[in-house]
Amino acid sequence: MLRRVIRLAVIGWVVSMVVGAIAAMQAKRRIGPSTDESADELLASAIFGPLAHHSTAQQLRGGRLECWYGGGMLDLRDAVLAPEGATLTVRAVFGGGQILVPADWRVISTVRGMGAVSDTRGPMGIAESAPTLTIEGIVIAGGFAVMSELDDDSAEWLEEMEAKRQQEPAPGSEPVTSEPAVAAELEPASAN
Repeated sequence: MLRRVIRLAVIGWVVSMVVGAIAAMQAKRRIGPSTDESADELLASAIFGPLAHHSTAQQLRGGRLECWYGGGMLDLRDAVLAPEGATLTVRAVFGGGQILVPADWRVISTVRGMGAVSDTRGPMGIAESAPTLTIEGIVIAGGFAVMSELDDDSAEWLEEMEAKRQQEPAPGSEPVTSEPAVAAELEPASAN
């Protein structure tokens, strides 16, 4: 009897992983790329990949953060909240990461599920009138840490991600090559 229960549990776990992966691939097509850094309504996603989104919004009203089998960092330290505050809706399935906020922001989390959003900044004397970021949504087998400062490992990872992003060609553009042999093949032969 115990073997049968264990076998059913393992089969159920494998099926749920496959179904979750299929749902994540569909979500990746539906959600699309992250929004511009200056957008007041942000969309940041990490689906089967890393997240390194930096917001410079001047009236951040909220947005969505999607992490499905991926994660990383959402940096809001250079953003300014709208006077009424902002609501960030998170949905994470086997994903998560860090949400970086200015030290004087109040953060309220109403996330539910089998995971959490934890404010790791420790007790601070934040005023009731301070800008408020409300984080809501669902987290399954993952989580987010709210922080104001990066640890050394996270800072190093963020620098690597930024370097990779700067090396990628813009969408729709031709990759640039510095190989002389390839460049010579691309030049038309001169007629003599």
